[in-house]
This record gives sequence, structure tokens and C-alpha cells, in this order.
Amino acid sequence: MVQITLPDGSQKSFDGPVSVHEVAESIGSGLAKATLAGEVNGRLVDASHTIDSDADLRIITGRDEEGLDLIRHSTAHLMAQAVQRLFPGTQVTIGPVIDNGFYYDFAREEPFKPEDLEKIEQEMSRIVKEDLPVFRELMDRDDAIRFFREMGEEYKAEIIGSIPEGEEISLYRQGDFIDLCRGPHIPSTGKLGAFKLTKLAGAYWRGDSNNEMLQRIYGTAWGDKKQLKAYLHRLEEAEKRDHRRLGRQLDLFHFEDYAPGAVFWHPRGWTLFRKLVDYVRSRHDESGYIEVNTPDVMDRALWETSGHWGNYRENMFTTQTEDERVFALKPMNCPGSVAMFKQGLKSYRDLPIRMAEFGKVHRYEPSGALHGLMRVRHFTQDDAHIYCTEDQMQEECRKVIELNLSVYRDFGFDDVRLKFADRPENRIGDDQTWDKLEGALKGAIDAMGLDYTYNPGEGAFYGPKIEFVLRDAIGRDWQCGTLQVDLNLPERFDATYRSADGGDRRPVMLHRALLGSLERFTGILIEHFAGQFPLWLAPVQAVVMNITDAQADYVQSVAEQLRAAGLRVDTDLRNEKIGYKIRGRTLEKIPYLLVVGDREVEQGKVAVRKRDGTDLGSMPLDDLKALLLEEVAQRGVLNDNSGH
Repeated sequence: MVQITLPDGSQKSFDGPVSVHEVAESIGSGLAKATLAGEVNGRLVDASHTIDSDADLRIITGRDEEGLDLIRHSTAHLMAQAVQRLFPGTQVTIGPVIDNGFYYDFAREEPFKPEDLEKIEQEMSRIVKEDLPVFRELMDRDDAIRFFREMGEEYKAEIIGSIPEGEEISLYRQGDFIDLCRGPHIPSTGKLGAFKLTKLAGAYWRGDSNNEMLQRIYGTAWGDKKQLKAYLHRLEEAEKRDHRRLGRQLDLFHFEDYAPGAVFWHPRGWTLFRKLVDYVRSRHDESGYIEVNTPDVMDRALWETSGHWGNYRENMFTTQTEDERVFALKPMNCPGSVAMFKQGLKSYRDLPIRMAEFGKVHRYEPSGALHGLMRVRHFTQDDAHIYCTEDQMQEECRKVIELNLSVYRDFGFDDVRLKFADRPENRIGDDQTWDKLEGALKGAIDAMGLDYTYNPGEGAFYGPKIEFVLRDAIGRDWQCGTLQVDLNLPERFDATYRSADGGDRRPVMLHRALLGSLERFTGILIEHFAGQFPLWLAPVQAVVMNITDAQADYVQSVAEQLRAAGLRVDTDLRNEKIGYKIRGRTLEKIPYLLVVGDREVEQGKVAVRKRDGTDLGSMPLDDLKALLLEEVAQRGVLNDNSGH
């Protein structure tokens, strides 16, 4: 007898060994049809896997995260099979699952062309219709190397050669295609079908630029056509919202080869950037932070003390003076903050000290990794470091979490996920210290009744951390803020405070960022709002336009009065038709379009139109001023039907 325990605690008994699929079939034909694999005693296995002793079993379908990964990896094999059918002699290398999809690297003398993707998709669809069963085979390591070499698959043979002797080699076969794979896989190619090949790229073998260049094909795969359609729509939306395109359209910023990875901010973009700084600064002031500023260039001795010189040197920009002193542009603000804390004697009565800095940092990123505002070499962090006692640690963590969530709400991010990461295998400090640090972080989240996901072993080497992940208007996730608890840097820098009993104690150091990189967060905001910023953030909040030259003086008067009230206002006195002006300024996504003609001049009013086309009619200037100032004061995101 074999007894199977299901996730709900129910049990099913079988006379002898039974496969995952047979268990699903005993529950219902619908589940059997949907079964892709199983999780037996915590290990993922094929649906055909035989269970010969009592076990816990979870049936995996396309609705499960693991099932979606199986679909994507199996679709990568499907693509490789189609490629080899269409282009004989092409070698396959590796084909992993990535976020929302997969890729496969191929070795082929003639490059793929964009039109080849459609041909490959069509062949993949034919293989799906063939509904080829997928079989797992085991082979001795040396036999597997010989097998793939005889097939002309030198890359596969090289991969197997790097596997330690004695390890089991598993292959998966579907029709005329066979590939090295750990598995598991879907039962047959007929289980696939919701896929799309998305782009071509180049990639070096094993990621080494000294090796040969391979051709990479990217694709996406989903559990059904509806999910695929929704994802492709998100891709289309993401392209429309691309911050680089909108940055040009809205005249916000540009990049130059003279300074790769550094932003040239235009007046409107710099206004937006300054509004972010002003906003964070105001939240700091409300929350009891003090603001400091530390040097951009500091001696290597500081970075040796902090540990960055030994662990981060390749990412740092350095220079050497005539007296052979080596200096580095700071890649992080933390060591400078500790040096600031050490100035002057600190008492337990002074703690907590919440020390904030808008620090400019420089990190060397490979040229190929640079990506608009999202990945730069020179950027500004809204860093803060909180120095507190162990007794204050949990409450300070709670306040940071509360502040972060409040800030994100003001920017329209209501869907925020917390990820908690605990001690990694390679770490400093004893377990007792880690217990305290992790307890404080988890205790803060639990006390607030917040949900979080758990990333075991993903903490920093010096302490556990929380990551704040924001979901934007089209469903994409962005990791922004962080909170880390640290006893390492205070130890390295011998930072202390005078305790109540007169002794010297180490402070706990909390590393905290709200927005993270302000450059990157600006890019995220551009894409989240599709350039249609809420009024309080918009670089230009209103533009005043005349119908004829006769209203030019009144336009200037209106603009001056609104500016005097603290509003950011442009004028448009071009000798163009008013419809042309309105269309142009609407494309610039300016929140309010103010039109004046002879009637408005006579009545002392302005005709008010919103960027979404809503006509608010004519209103006295004082009423307009009150309307705009009230909307700005709300500071949150208003529903103006502007598409965000």
C-alpha cells in the first residue's frame, strides 16, 4: 500500500506504486488534464514520476508559479526543436527561464533575421499540434558526452564535461529532439501554445567576451492565451511609456557620450528632480531627521576601513594625486555618515539620531548595462542612517516602514510588497546578534499587521533587510526603498555612544532609502504616469495661451499672478491658431491649459481646460488660483482620467 497525503490533509491509498498523473486522475479528470508535474516531499518531479512509498504530494498545474516556470522552460525546448527543424546544423547551448519568459542561445554561422521569428513560431505551433510526449532518460556522464559530440552538439558536451563525475545526467526527449536538462518538464508538447517570440540579441558563450558570440532568441510563455494577450498588452503599454522616449518628448533630459551614464537635465526635468528632493526633504523634516552633506571624494583608507575597497573596488572610480594618495569617488554614503556620527561625543540621550543625506554617488557600470535613467553611473540617493540603541531598534524600524508606505501612497503606489531577507551563509557577527537584528525587523512588520514574503539567506552580509517593491500602473514591479539593520560598520569604525552607566556602547545603524536612486525613481514615475504627472509634481502646472495678440498683456498678467502664488506656469504667445496651441500643449502633458480671448479679458476670467479634455469653463482668476492650490496641497494623485 502507498498512502498519499494531499495539501489539504486528505489522504488517498493505492495498492502499489502510483504516478503523479494517476493520483490526479483518481481525484478528477479535469485535474488530470491540467496536471503538469508534482511536488513529492518538497521535490519537483515529472507527472510520470512513480511514487513507491508514503509521501506528501502537491499537484502542479499552470496556475501555480512552478507550473508557469515549467511551461516557460518547456517552451524554450519547443523553440529549440523548431529551430533545429528549420535550420539544420544549428547547435543549442542553454535555455533558462527568466522573468515573464525564457531565452535560448544558439550557435549558427548565419545570423537569424527578425522575420525568422515568425517562421520559428509557426513551426512551434506545428509541434504543439503533434502533441509529442516528453520522456526523461538517464545516461552515464561519459556516454552523454560521447552522445552529444556524435550529434555535433559540442557546447552540450562541454557543459556535461563540467559536471562532476558520478552525477546523474538526465535528458529530455520529445520526438526527434533531445536535450540535456535537469527537469521536470510538461508531459507533452500539446500542453503548450500560449507563447510569443519577442526579440533577437547576441550573447557570449558562458558570458565571457573572450568566447564566441552566440545568437539569443527571447520569448514569453503563459498558461493560456488570455494571460499571453494581457502580457503583450503590458509590453505595448511599456513601450508607449518608455521614459527615454517621453524624456525627449517632454524635454526633460538627455545623455551624451561625453559622460556615459550621467544625466543632462533640461530645465523641466531638473524642476521635476528638485520637486522630488523638496518632497523628501519635507518628509524628513516632519519625521525628525537632520540633513548632512559629506564629500564626494575620499581617501582609500576610508574605503578600506568600511570594507568597500576589498569587496567593491572594481565598481569604484579612483584617482591618484602627486603625493601618491589614492582617492575614490564615493559609491555609497554609509562610510561618510559613520565618520560624521563619530564627530563629538554622543550620549544615549542623543539617540536616536536620524541622519539624512542627498548623496551623489558614482559606480562603474559596464557600458552594456546602462539603461536611460534606470541604470546610470552617477546618481543621487535619498539616504538616511539612523543610529539608535538596541532597545530603540524595533520602534525605529516601524517608523521607517510607516514613512516609506506613506511616501509611496503620495506617488500613487498603493500596491507595495515587502520582502524580508534574513542571514546569508557568508556573514559577520554571531547568531545571537543576528537573532536580535532579525527579531527587530520582523517584529516591526508584525506589529503593523503587514504581509511580507520571505527570502531566506538573501540578507546583506552585515545584517537582515526589507525591500519595498512597488507595482506600477501597468502591473510591473520595481524594487525601490530598502531598510537594513547593521552592527558591522559601527564596529569597523569603532563608533560608540556613552551609555547610562557611563560605558561605551556600539550604536545599531539602520540604513534606509525611501526612493533609492532619485534618477531611477524619476524614470519609474515617468513610466508609471505615462508622463502625465499629478499637479503637485508636474514641471509645468499650467500654460496660459492667447487667441490673438490683443490678449498678450493679459496673458502675462495672469501668468505673473499664478507664479506669485507659487505655481509653475508657462505662457504661449505664438502667432498660431488656438487649436494648434492646445494640441501641442496637450502632447506636452501639461495638467491645465488656460485660454484667454477678448471676453476673458473683459470679464477678468480665464477659460480652463484639463489635459484630458475636460472643459471647466471660464472662471475668475482667484477661483482658478484656489482650485490649483487646493489640488497641489493634497499632494497625492487625483483621478483626472489621464490614464495613469
